Amino acid sequence: MMSSLLPDLTTSKIYPEPPPPPPSFFSGAADRFDYLPDSLILLIFNRIGDVKSLGRCSAVSRRFQTLIPQIENVVVRVDCVISDDDPSTASSSADKSRSPISSLFRIFFSGFVKPFQSLGQLFNPKRLSPPSALTVGNIDGGDDLENGDGGGVTHHSPTQVLKNFNEIKFLKIELPAGELGVEDDVLLRWKADFGSTLDNCVMLGASSVIYPDKNASNQLNYDTLCIINNTNAGNVNVNDDNGSIPESFYTNGGLKLRVVWTISSLIAASARHYLLQPIIAEHKTLDSLVLTDADGQGVLCMNREQLEELRVKPLSASSASKRTLVPALNMRLWYAPYLELPDGTVLKGATLVATRPSDQLVQREVADGLWVSSAFEEPFGTAAKMLLKRRTYCLEMNSF
Repeated sequence: MMSSLLPDLTTSKIYPEPPPPPPSFFSGAADRFDYLPDSLILLIFNRIGDVKSLGRCSAVSRRFQTLIPQIENVVVRVDCVISDDDPSTASSSADKSRSPISSLFRIFFSGFVKPFQSLGQLFNPKRLSPPSALTVGNIDGGDDLENGDGGGVTHHSPTQVLKNFNEIKFLKIELPAGELGVEDDVLLRWKADFGSTLDNCVMLGASSVIYPDKNASNQLNYDTLCIINNTNAGNVNVNDDNGSIPESFYTNGGLKLRVVWTISSLIAASARHYLLQPIIAEHKTLDSLVLTDADGQGVLCMNREQLEELRVKPLSASSASKRTLVPALNMRLWYAPYLELPDGTVLKGATLVATRPSDQLVQREVADGLWVSSAFEEPFGTAAKMLLKRRTYCLEMNSF
């Protein structure tokens, strides 16, 4: 009886206790990033790019803090542009900002057009004044705004923000707005390449733009614009336009306005270039540097060769303001009284101006044409290509 109660050891088997399962990647207790290699995390950080977001990531863990300095692709969005001008002397500052361009205008065109007296009619004088410093808001994990302290936001220059990045190759800096205050319907875009000085610059402008996505009520304005445009342009008809500039362009201030656009774009570009000196000197791993603005008004570009040129050959600063000296230039201008693009966008008084230093030999005209036509995003890239097919006019500009 007792034997029947004992287990049958001949037939039963004893299994060892199974070991506990390893922590799963998807289990809540494990840190998922611990299973990712550094190379993959760096790839994610490079896709983020934004320096403020990266600053917050660095506060997450010591591992992230050690990886952030190795990032190659960085984007800095500037919150504030500081000028040396004292607000209490805004009127005198406006006069100072107007005088260099006004005097240049007198030098270049005093022989055949009246001097331009007031840039204030075209540009906001405060925005025309070149910036002297850039600042970026909080970038670390302890953002004062998030803590509810709106008055405790700290600002740093891009140089300070980037000092802990050791391997930057591609740097983009974005200003909060373009320097040139123009009316809402006026088009003004520029793109410039710099080494130690200006390599080339292209400007696209139009006195007004009509986009195809406007509501039907603007169709009448479009038809009226075409009629007025034909009248103001010396009764130029779309079918009869031979690519030449109409005589009225010289007499109604059209040429004068385009010259102001070009000079103002060059001043804005040279002021941006001047501010980049400390960043370029400190970050010798840079392959590409782009300084743009949220409005899309202007873009300054520098490749690896141009960056190295600036380190070896210091720039020449303008004695009038904190900007790089613009050398003597050769200018090529293309103009159309109105230009209708394939997508329906219409540019009134469309103007394309390409500039390069006078001491550069004129070579690779085709390559230059490709650079000019590819300088702008659509639909303005198409506008540049269409203008390049028209008659070319050549001008010269002194250094300033």
